[in-house]
Amino acid sequence: MNDLLKQRILRSLEALPEERAYQILDYIEFLESKYGERARPTGILARLTETVEDTMRAGKLPIKAISGTMGILDSATKVMKGVAAAGQAVVDEAVKVTEGSGKRELPPAKPQ
Repeated sequence: MNDLLKQRILRSLEALPEERAYQILDYIEFLESKYGERARPTGILARLTETVEDTMRAGKLPIKAISGTMGILDSATKVMKGVAAAGQAVVDEAVKVTEGSGKRELPPAKPQ
């Protein structure tokens, strides 16, 4: 899909109330099931969030409850991504320190 079409669709979606946006999502999922493969999220948190959302929608919960829950799960996902990035930065720094210390030569010991 080209960027202009994506932007046009996003502008149209942003103008809709959430209930209508979920109807659009239902239609998109119908088209995916009929004509092609569904693009599933790859991360475990994204899959969990989508599963929770689908379950809530199947249970016919109010849109406000669904959107509130999705907002909380989205915030939790962002926090977890931040924690993962911070952990990766610590590991990267530890690797740099370890590699750097392996290349340094220690000064010779002084005889006593």
